[in-house]
Amino acid sequence: MKINNTISPSLWATALVLLTNLFASQTAQALPSFARQTGMPCTSCHTQAFGPNLNAYGRSFKLNGYTWGGNESALSRFGGMAMASISNTKKNNDDIPNDHVLANRGFNSNNNVAFDQASLFYGGKVFGKMGAFVQFTYDGVASRFALDNTDIRIANDVDWLDQNFVYGVSFNNGPTVQDLWNSTPAWGFPYASSPFGPSYAGPIIDGVAGQVGGATLYTMINNTFFLEAGAYSSFAKYVQKGMGQWSPDGTVKINGGAPYWRIGLQHEAKGHYVSLGHFGFRTDIQPDPNAPVTDRYTDLGVDFNYQYLANPLHIYEVKANYTREQQQLFATYNGGDGSERINQQLGFFGLNGTYTYDQTYGITAGFNHIYGNRDSVVYSASPTNKPNSEYFTFELDYVPFGKKAATDDSYLNLKFAAQYIAYTRLNGADKNYDNTGRNASDNNTLYFNTWLAF
Repeated sequence: MKINNTISPSLWATALVLLTNLFASQTAQALPSFARQTGMPCTSCHTQAFGPNLNAYGRSFKLNGYTWGGNESALSRFGGMAMASISNTKKNNDDIPNDHVLANRGFNSNNNVAFDQASLFYGGKVFGKMGAFVQFTYDGVASRFALDNTDIRIANDVDWLDQNFVYGVSFNNGPTVQDLWNSTPAWGFPYASSPFGPSYAGPIIDGVAGQVGGATLYTMINNTFFLEAGAYSSFAKYVQKGMGQWSPDGTVKINGGAPYWRIGLQHEAKGHYVSLGHFGFRTDIQPDPNAPVTDRYTDLGVDFNYQYLANPLHIYEVKANYTREQQQLFATYNGGDGSERINQQLGFFGLNGTYTYDQTYGITAGFNHIYGNRDSVVYSASPTNKPNSEYFTFELDYVPFGKKAATDDSYLNLKFAAQYIAYTRLNGADKNYDNTGRNASDNNTLYFNTWLAF
């Protein structure tokens, strides 16, 4: 999710989410090292043979700390990935050559070929009941390195009072990075998108990954009822800088701890899987480290998943999520200079459906809707003074490999994707949304992506 620097709740929040968008990629989690560790093909954990989207076994593998499997070779836990793309927009975007970073990297107002990113991973068992998913990423567009999504777990299970409990602790660098379902911000669709797309508002839970650290305790009871709770705090500035997640305008400063919680219900019968969940995150952000006043963000979300997995030749999925953010902008308001009012609301709704044939060919259609209060200061660049945006995403995928359990095959994993995003509203309007004559549909993007993991 991206936030435009002229419409965000504050200048700090703008820089924060844009910075996170550069370095907290969603394109991970489907690690060939997991296949090498378990001796199983990628299709055992994923609805396609490649990509973050998990099936029931994949969720259980993550829940139990990434430790299943008999391969004890530490070297097999290491892997990597690379991604390249071509992006075309309906009309040229002059902001790209006017951006000094993008211009210096040789990017044009349209038809850009990019080396999106490259990552190194440690994925799998560390020792005993401890496992880890750790990603280091080079952003080929911004030409920067960063510690990306990281989840270190210690997990176990026990039978007590005729009930089975899987329990554990996760140490991670962002709320929902540790989540089991692909309907929360860290792992939601689309799993890859053009780095040259437009920016729009999004909830803070989708904007702090990589700049915070936290721990959560969790349990799954009888593979049905899931509970998780924990808290996050911002890394010190020198730590953020060392991890490649810091900039002068985008440092996260959380006042105290930021609680996070997650509840989920799931059930599977005759190949039909359904889950319903709730998640929440509340944080007090201190925009000025020299001033004690803070902005409070409270995100409350619900999500839904359906998967038909009875026949691996034909897999059907539907995912939905809704997040409502209550903003109390005590620091940003500053007598009306930073916002028109203290209390603001922002909402995000996402829905997508996927059909996968033979875990090789996939087609997905998605819809996203963002809305918020009218504010002539926060959203001054919008002709309606609102952050409202709406867009549709269509994607075709081809995954030729990942169906064999052989170790050699785990070093050749490819995914080809063709994606089209159609914008019907952007930053409050469908026409002249930025007061320069540009329409929302002018940003419609055709994106071709090639993704290699090994």
